[in-house]
Amino acid sequence: MKTAIATIFLVLAIINPAFAAGTVVYKSGILVSLFVGVCALVVVSQLVPALMLIMGFIKELVASKTPATESTH
Repeated sequence: MKTAIATIFLVLAIINPAFAAGTVVYKSGILVSLFVGVCALVVVSQLVPALMLIMGFIKELVASKTPATESTH
């Protein structure tokens, strides 16, 4: 009986902070959203050349591993 009460007490002690959460909604202005959008646009625009460079590296690696077709006579 003591273990059951202790278990229930521990479960309620752990769950209790979940009910203390407030309902405050943070509303940022349009300028914050615009700033985050511009930052995302900069990151995406930098990904395009990086992906093209990586694809070039991969093509060179694949091309260099193929056997040479020229004869060495």
